[in-house]
Amino acid sequence: MSIRPYILAETNWNSLKDTSFELAILPWGATEAHNYHLPYATDNYESEYLAAEAARQAWELGGRPIVLPTIPFGVNTGQSDIYLDINLNPSTQMAILDDVITVLNRQGLKKLLIFNSHGGNNFKPIVRELGLRFPDMFICFSNWFQSMDRANYFVEKGDHAEEMETSLLLYLKPELVLPKKFWGKGRAKAFKIKAFSEGWVWAERKWSQISEDTGVGDPAHATKEKGEQFFKDVTAKMGKLMLDLCKADVSDLYE
Repeated sequence: MSIRPYILAETNWNSLKDTSFELAILPWGATEAHNYHLPYATDNYESEYLAAEAARQAWELGGRPIVLPTIPFGVNTGQSDIYLDINLNPSTQMAILDDVITVLNRQGLKKLLIFNSHGGNNFKPIVRELGLRFPDMFICFSNWFQSMDRANYFVEKGDHAEEMETSLLLYLKPELVLPKKFWGKGRAKAFKIKAFSEGWVWAERKWSQISEDTGVGDPAHATKEKGEQFFKDVTAKMGKLMLDLCKADVSDLYE
């Protein structure tokens, strides 16, 4: 495979010393159990593969994005008793982003897209604070898993190691998906207090109390073909976003 010039981990100083980019993309995942059958790095694989393919599409249309190495740990405060689920506190995420943005800002790369792949990561308050701290930077984040209407692709609902994620991994990393006989049902308990289910009040879920297998959503109907179609459609949409961000005049964003 040839070196991809839009992937920082693969490119080199010989190429970069006379190059400038329009947009930095920071994939951000998590390291956590995904039912019995998916790898702990599921969110990282998804983030890395989706970001790379979307950046490729933006690059070929004339954008100049650069994908930074994936941050492999996310907020897992509700999973403290799930073995080797690695937690990164929001305050640590803030510190990491502060350091990364300081470098980008100093070197004149003024746009950053945080490419989020983990539902437990909530970047909104962090982006608010860092935007105030770095007023000449444009900082945004995306949740690719919210970019499409899943009902057009998948039968079952869920948000963790469910039909969608299992389908994606069957397409992206089939060698890491255990045979179907190992797939847990992904049954999850909801809050007894109705207001939480209605979405206007929130509390963190205690993962070991809501799910036997750490999954939330039945993966039974997952297929490689569904994962491939979803991957193609998500990356087309995210590639368009990356191209738009590359070409955007941040002083003229509103109409």
